[in-house]
Amino acid sequence: MREGSPKVSVTPVDIEQMQLPDTAYNMWVRGELDDFVHAPEGHRVEVIGGRIVVSPAPLLQHGGIVQDIVRAVFKMEAADSDFPWECIQANGVDLFGAREGYIPDLILLDKQVYATARRSSVRYLVPDQVELVIEVTSPSNASEDRRPKRGHGRDRATKWNGYARAEVPYYLLIDRDPKSPGTTLYSIPDQGTGAYLHKETWEFGETVHLPEPFGLDIETGAWTSWQTGSPETGLEE
Repeated sequence: MREGSPKVSVTPVDIEQMQLPDTAYNMWVRGELDDFVHAPEGHRVEVIGGRIVVSPAPLLQHGGIVQDIVRAVFKMEAADSDFPWECIQANGVDLFGAREGYIPDLILLDKQVYATARRSSVRYLVPDQVELVIEVTSPSNASEDRRPKRGHGRDRATKWNGYARAEVPYYLLIDRDPKSPGTTLYSIPDQGTGAYLHKETWEFGETVHLPEPFGLDIETGAWTSWQTGSPETGLEE
């Protein structure tokens, strides 16, 4: 694929392949890509596997899961003044080595690293600053968050590969697909293969325990899969 003319994978906005004035990654880094693809307000524009991916703004159930994790972090912080982790929502991560840009639902990073980044007025974080990324799947773009499927022409780069290749230590994937809902913590990233070598899984309703260095418990009793016929899917029951 030649630079300047990337494949555009967009849901639900229908944007055809386009000729960009620069690479999609360079435009993303400068904050120009959103305006160029005319993404509606609240949508996220990312560069994943050489594709421009536009995702709709999260709905209530999606956002509620993220908020539950934020509350768990705040609870730990209130109980332990030395709790070292800070969480930030929907901030970009610049995978400069791969020339890709992601916007996770939530990021956990060291408080001192966070404070330094704020003082530096950086636009995006870089992988070395990030300890844990969290993604919650939606019907429109779940395949971009998961480990890629093999065979049948479906082997392509996803965020799972990108985070591993960038050596982000932990990736928490909350998959709301009703066919197989659950939470998976990926760890031990392998840069060479772009894969995580270890995973631990929980069903919805079980308490997710993030091991050290986090020592964080997350209650998932209110977590649900997306439902056919909901505003997320646009399909009838």
